Amino acid sequence: MSSELMLSGIILFILAVGVPVLFLATKSLGPKNPDVKNKNLTYESGVTTPIGKIGSRHNVRFYLVAIIFIIFDVEIIFLFPWAVNVRELGSFGLIEMFVFLTLLLAGLIYVYMKKALKWQ
Repeated sequence: MSSELMLSGIILFILAVGVPVLFLATKSLGPKNPDVKNKNLTYESGVTTPIGKIGSRHNVRFYLVAIIFIIFDVEIIFLFPWAVNVRELGSFGLIEMFVFLTLLLAGLIYVYMKKALKWQ
C-alpha cells in the first residue's frame, strides 16, 4: 500500500470520527439557556424589528449589477499580473490582453444596449 493512500485513509478516519466528536462536545459543553425570549428573534444589522416581509422580492437589476461588478473584478485580477509581466510576455501577451479586453468591452456594450444599468 502506498504512503499517499495510507495518509488519505488516516485523514478520512480522523475526519469521520473527529467531526462528530466535536459536534457532540460542543453540544454537551456549550451554554444552555432555553428560557431567553429574545434568543430566536430576527436580527438585521442592529435593527431589532425587521422592516418589510421576510420573503420580499428584489429587483433583478440588483443581481445584474452584482454580476457585472464581479466580472470587472475578475478583469482586474487578470490585468494586474499581466501588467507586472508585460515585458516578458512580449507582443503575444499584448495581443492576448487586447482580445480579453475586447471581449469584456463587448459584454459591457451588450449590457448597456439592453439598458440593464438604467434605473427608473
